Amino acid sequence: MKRLTLAGGILLLSIVSVYADDYARYYVNMPVEIPHAAPPVIPDNSVNIKDFGGKGDGMTLNTDAFQKAISALEKKGGGRVVVPAGIWMTGLISLKDNIDLHIEKNAVIMASADRNLFFKEKDGKKESKATPLINASKRKNISITGEGTIDGNGALWRPVKRSKVSDVEWKGFLYMGGTVSKDGQLWYPFNLKKHANTAATAETQEKQRTHLIRFTDCENVLVKDVTIQNSPKFHLIPTRCNNVIVDNVTIRCPWNAQNGDALDISSCRNVLIVNNVIDAGDDGICMKAGAGKAGLAYGPCENLLIENNTVYHAHGGFVIGSEFTGGMKNIIVRNNLFSGTDTGLRFKSGIGRGGKTENIFISDIVMTDIKDEAIIFECTYQDRAVGKKVSETLSSGKDVSFAPDFSDIHISNVTCRNARTAISAHGLPGLKCVNGITIDNSIFFCTEKDKDVDETVELVITNTEFHVQ
Repeated sequence: MKRLTLAGGILLLSIVSVYADDYARYYVNMPVEIPHAAPPVIPDNSVNIKDFGGKGDGMTLNTDAFQKAISALEKKGGGRVVVPAGIWMTGLISLKDNIDLHIEKNAVIMASADRNLFFKEKDGKKESKATPLINASKRKNISITGEGTIDGNGALWRPVKRSKVSDVEWKGFLYMGGTVSKDGQLWYPFNLKKHANTAATAETQEKQRTHLIRFTDCENVLVKDVTIQNSPKFHLIPTRCNNVIVDNVTIRCPWNAQNGDALDISSCRNVLIVNNVIDAGDDGICMKAGAGKAGLAYGPCENLLIENNTVYHAHGGFVIGSEFTGGMKNIIVRNNLFSGTDTGLRFKSGIGRGGKTENIFISDIVMTDIKDEAIIFECTYQDRAVGKKVSETLSSGKDVSFAPDFSDIHISNVTCRNARTAISAHGLPGLKCVNGITIDNSIFFCTEKDKDVDETVELVITNTEFHVQ
């Protein structure tokens, strides 16, 4: 830390924000060698959001203050924006090259309740979908650090299923205003008492919902130590990025939050995910790689190490899919705990969304109180908008483009207590969708069934115990 003495005082000029953590220590005893992810190097400059008119009083809108602070550092080549304790209401925050957004302990960056602030304009017209609260596109050396919190104010965006909330909670949503579907089973945050709509109908407004933090086509990304919570949709979604580290991050939202994925890694290369704690409304740690021809253009999720993470509630602890036509390659998942997830290891996709998996090694996984399956392969998955019914699933029709090919997946040293079913695997008629799967040296305690596997599946199980109790 550099210091400059001025007139009897000490002025802190800057804080070295080059994270020198030895992340190489995680890359030992690897089943397949992959490149090491490394943290970004941030220039030795620092500014405080207060110096640009920011106020953490929970009322003042700080969008301009964040923009000015980032712009001031950008002119110096980058540095750290310090956000001290307080509640910092804001609209969009767009990170630039060489910027670290440092959120100190007891500081909360909260998305403004004015949803209209999250729509950018293009050619004089408001875009049809909201932009994530914190975003970056085609940037290098960016990070979010500190012990503070990022809150997406998601209750103002998310629809709510009646079946997933208590009577007391349901009355709370009705008190906000909103709109209930004709069948009484779905509440939309449309026509709220205190907040303006962003579209003409509840259904159109629902389609505008977006993620909390998204980095697209970026290089050298670090997210470390912060808490990320209450997103309108997915919480943290690096997309087509290279060299990404997510370390010691807490991601949380209500268990019933619609589309409340925690961490979605999409078509990224050279990624390290370590020491994180997740408690989410949808998938926990999820790998994606696009759908259809676009996914092929995006490329695979490749060279990932996922270690020492804990996932509490989630639809799946570790997930591949549903869209991954770009493929999955060289992914190591080890020493993770899943406690209370709906499923443990979840592989899901369907026609038009699937790709090929290669060199997937999953080991030393502990699971407790898994609601449904400890391990599941599902090849008829459909992504559908809230309120829409499942359409007839394509299984053996003429068009089988981009069918899932779950193969070369090796699972070992799993200890699971209290899953309904240990292993469920179902492919598609006439296609090899689940093949080359091995499960070794594991033990499963389940309440109903050990295996639910159809004849299309190629699965080799060795040195494994099943106990149905």
